[in-house]
Parts: sequence; C-alpha cells; structure tokens
Amino acid sequence: MATKIRLMRLGRKKRPFYRIVVCDSRERRNGNFIEVLGFYNPMPEVAEIRIDEDKALSWLQKGAQPTDTVKNILSKNGVMKKYHESRG
Repeated sequence: MATKIRLMRLGRKKRPFYRIVVCDSRERRNGNFIEVLGFYNPMPEVAEIRIDEDKALSWLQKGAQPTDTVKNILSKNGVMKKYHESRG
C-alpha cells in the first residue's frame, strides 16, 4: 500500500483549517485516513502549525511520501532535517 502524508480540509466556507494525515494514496482528499499527525491553520496573521514529530518521522521512515505542501510545512518545523540526518 502506497501511503501519503497530505492535508485534509476542514472548516467552513472561506475559513479553511487542515489536518495533516497519513492515508492510502488512492483515497479521496477527505476520505479515510490511517493516522492524524497534526494540524495547520493558515488563517491567523502567523499560520498556526502543530505536528507530532515522532509520528511524522516514523511514517517518513516507513516510506510515506509527503505532498509538496506538507513537505514545506515539515521543513519549516525541522522534521525533514531530522529525517535526512537519520537516513545518513
């Protein structure tokens, strides 16, 4: 099973709020997911991001592929750096 780390949209119209989830790559955007890793709220002045780094690292090591947006979010929080250091 190919897994992806992607955003799941929540919130009302014009007020998005996202969960960062691990899911099967064949699932819909807001379909079934395996695990919730954190959330991302882009609406405040400074975007609010909260991620469980241990869970994210374990999924990356298992081979889950982050989408481009999630990869940028993980990079800002330093998770991608830790992942690359653990591989080397």
